[in-house]
Amino acid sequence: MNIQYKKGVLELCVLAILYRHDCYGYDISEFISKRIDISDGTVYPILRKLKSDGMVTTYLSEDSGGPPRKYYTLTDLGEKEFLQSKEEWSSFIRVVEEILTEGSHEKN
Repeated sequence: MNIQYKKGVLELCVLAILYRHDCYGYDISEFISKRIDISDGTVYPILRKLKSDGMVTTYLSEDSGGPPRKYYTLTDLGEKEFLQSKEEWSSFIRVVEEILTEGSHEKN
């Protein structure tokens, strides 16, 4: 897959996962990497950026029985950003699909 496609959508994917439930970085990375070919460290810079932008916060949880894990959760700003970005992305892919579909009928 074209790397530029991935770069444009990975932040939105991370926001979508966190919109559903709090998660720790490894789980986010695993969930995405099962669907999109990404390298191991791809998600962590995105999480750091989202945290510095005020879209996520973190907390430690010891639920796993092992060492505490850092969980990420969306802030109100992050939730708002996700919903807005989701709508923009949906609109964008509809337009691209129209262009791809319309263009395929004109070539003879």
